[in-house]
Amino acid sequence: MDLFRIKSVERSIEETDEPEHRLKKELSAWDLTVFGVGVMVGTGIFVLTGEQAYANAGPAIVISFILAGITCGLAALCYAEFASTVPVAGSAYTFSYATLGELVAWIIGWDLVLELALGAAVVARGWSAYLQSLFDLPTWLAGDEASPDFGAIAIVLGLTLVGVLGTKLSGRITSVLVVIKVAVVTFVIVAGLFYIKTKNYQPFIPDSKPTEGGSGLDSTLLQTVFGVDPTVFGVYGIIAAASVVFFAFIGFDIVATSAEETKNPQRDVPRGILGSLAIVTVLYAAVAFVVTGMLKYSDDRMNTAAPLAEAFSANGLDWASKIISVGAVAGLTTVVLVLMLGQARVLFAMSRDGLLPVGLAKVHPRFGTPYRITIITGAFVAVLAGFVPLSELSKLVSIGTLFAFVVVSAGVIILRRTRSDLHRPFRVPAVPLVPILSIAACFWLMVNLSVETWVRFLIWLAIGFLLYFTYGYRRSRLGRGESQVKADGDVPRAE
Repeated sequence: MDLFRIKSVERSIEETDEPEHRLKKELSAWDLTVFGVGVMVGTGIFVLTGEQAYANAGPAIVISFILAGITCGLAALCYAEFASTVPVAGSAYTFSYATLGELVAWIIGWDLVLELALGAAVVARGWSAYLQSLFDLPTWLAGDEASPDFGAIAIVLGLTLVGVLGTKLSGRITSVLVVIKVAVVTFVIVAGLFYIKTKNYQPFIPDSKPTEGGSGLDSTLLQTVFGVDPTVFGVYGIIAAASVVFFAFIGFDIVATSAEETKNPQRDVPRGILGSLAIVTVLYAAVAFVVTGMLKYSDDRMNTAAPLAEAFSANGLDWASKIISVGAVAGLTTVVLVLMLGQARVLFAMSRDGLLPVGLAKVHPRFGTPYRITIITGAFVAVLAGFVPLSELSKLVSIGTLFAFVVVSAGVIILRRTRSDLHRPFRVPAVPLVPILSIAACFWLMVNLSVETWVRFLIWLAIGFLLYFTYGYRRSRLGRGESQVKADGDVPRAE
């Protein structure tokens, strides 16, 4: 039983030209950068900034965002090398197939469902709540104990249609909404500068103090295994806050899922990944600096679901909260759209490989999109968003993403050794040091998650193993020795 059979880079690239599975190549570096900014600027910048300044870091939350950005940057370098070397849909799934083998690739693909589909459902609920608040709509539209979340269902189904109609259309809509939300974030930064009080930065790094940690399954893995006593503020508080705000950066890896639909993936995918991450890091740090200057970090109004709006209200600018809410609605719309696009591309790659039913990978003859898997993804996310309580399960998004980062970083080291002959338009500097630093940083964040999250993650992986051995292993095209690329026949290339 060959569980670690490797699908060569050459075969992965050749299969992108199969007539029934051929995606349109119409994205540019700008489109990819917009996708990256679109998925990262969301709830993190509108919520986590105030919460973590209040709970862990004080004004030094600025440093926390920079540390989190650096951690993501290490992983982003690894993604950029892989995406330029293997410009194929599927991101971490495809990279794993070329380095660590089929079983690991399947687990990564299964794991990405946690990041993408579950993440889209969680954010769709947030979108619904912001929309209800902005327009003072009936509360039942955003879901309550007696009714589904109709707002979340509506936005998911609407964006599913956009995903079917074309990746370029998705890019145009995302571009417009990204301009709106970046304009709102810029407004927060520029307008807020006039209301900064320097005394609010004192002390910039509050003195460390002990805090009560969780117990049992609620405690972190680090606390449970090593008996570390939790503290807040000080240096550890900055790092603890970085562990949380890191998750505001989740999504840059989705840019890599669009490599197969990019006109010049070897050049543009690395630019899209690193460019979007750099832009978002600057925006996050600037907003954190302004907000903690406008309102004292210890003020209870910082520990709310809308700390940016509270900071402006505290300075007599209540009208600004509506502008911020508009930015939040636009921001969360793009997050849901890009997460769903990424999920569809991962499942498309798995279906094309036979690990899921091959028929699901059929591309629409006119729109050039994997329409079947896009519709299924949309229906699944709509059910999750509308009917399933997601508050606790949302923590799985984080651990699933970090696990994928670890595997991709390790894959760079392995592929450098096993396929040193490959052309790498973008190369990670200082290998193996940079990938090892990425693995260490991601692992540190993982051990700061709760034991309960780890248990749920392992259960999810166990379900994935079961599905692989009952279906994927036997139906894999690689395992069955099917031809790499079918003849074109009379099937035209989608234009």
